[in-house]
Amino acid sequence: MGNTASHAYCSRKGCRAPADWALVWNNPKLHTPDRRKVWVACDEHREYLANFLDLRGFLRETIPMDEFEG
Repeated sequence: MGNTASHAYCSRKGCRAPADWALVWNNPKLHTPDRRKVWVACDEHREYLANFLDLRGFLRETIPMDEFEG
């Protein structure tokens, strides 16, 4: 689909930097516990996106892109 691990770009609005991190999350009100969604982030926006998800209780884990298998 164009945003594969080798060609992933940061999920932060307006950012086109290559992704260095996979932020794995789910919304427990909408998703089953085993369902995982992924946002990807550059180094600059990793903390911002992780905080956004964590404040809502959605963040499950943060993985370096070179280790992410998803």
